[in-house]
Amino acid sequence: MEIGNSTQKQSQTKKNIFILSGQSNMAGRGGVKNHHWDAAVPPECRPDPSSILRLTAHLKWEPAREPLHADIDTKKTCGVGPGMSFANAIEEPVGVVGLVPCAVGGTAIKEWARGEHLYESMVRRARAAVEGEGGGCEIKAVVWYQGESDTSTQQDAEAYKANMESLIHNVRLDLHSPSLPIIQVAIASGGKYMETVREAQKSIDLPNVVCVDAKGLKLGPDNMHLTTEAQVQLGHMLADAYLKHFGPTPPQPISEHSTNDVRSSNTNYHPA
Repeated sequence: MEIGNSTQKQSQTKKNIFILSGQSNMAGRGGVKNHHWDAAVPPECRPDPSSILRLTAHLKWEPAREPLHADIDTKKTCGVGPGMSFANAIEEPVGVVGLVPCAVGGTAIKEWARGEHLYESMVRRARAAVEGEGGGCEIKAVVWYQGESDTSTQQDAEAYKANMESLIHNVRLDLHSPSLPIIQVAIASGGKYMETVREAQKSIDLPNVVCVDAKGLKLGPDNMHLTTEAQVQLGHMLADAYLKHFGPTPPQPISEHSTNDVRSSNTNYHPA
């Protein structure tokens, strides 16, 4: 009975919702080796059952804990990602944090186009997070880390900017939030055309879009996925970007012609 009451309270709590989306480095591979997660959870990623929640694959709220994407990115072994360190860093000024994991490893941006399964699932989960029991919840930002799968061919890399801009436009439209903040990560690893994708990510010039640069963060032995330590650091960088530009006080409406626009082209965060 006590567990049921706790679950009901979590469902009815007003939440500040963050959509976590993209591919494997968002889903988290920190601590994963030979398809096994070492289960080491840094203190920065500690659970806080009363203040940091996650939406499960079955659209139920539960206390968030690592690995956040275990029931979402089910074809791979998930470990530590940036989500929990991000949530812990913003919890005090923001309030109750509701994380909505959506990332799936190995996915290209064309698989996140409107009408594709991954995109529609992300939108469905975002809507469910807002419309759940109790109401009063608000989507505060989409946190996006993806692009490694688009670095293998010149065609994919050169199409990345237009595809990402379309995704931003579509998700804002479909979630009825024209100024929805987007915090994207400039990739730290990839194939032959990695720099082309990185430049595309850093040059997106849309209101309420900021870019956090992961280049320089430590990669694991596969030279593709961030280590646990690097994921913690990235989570803090994402938190800094969110708090500086979008919270805890809601930003003033931003027009495309405002001199106060937050733009990814000149708002880049780098590892310390």
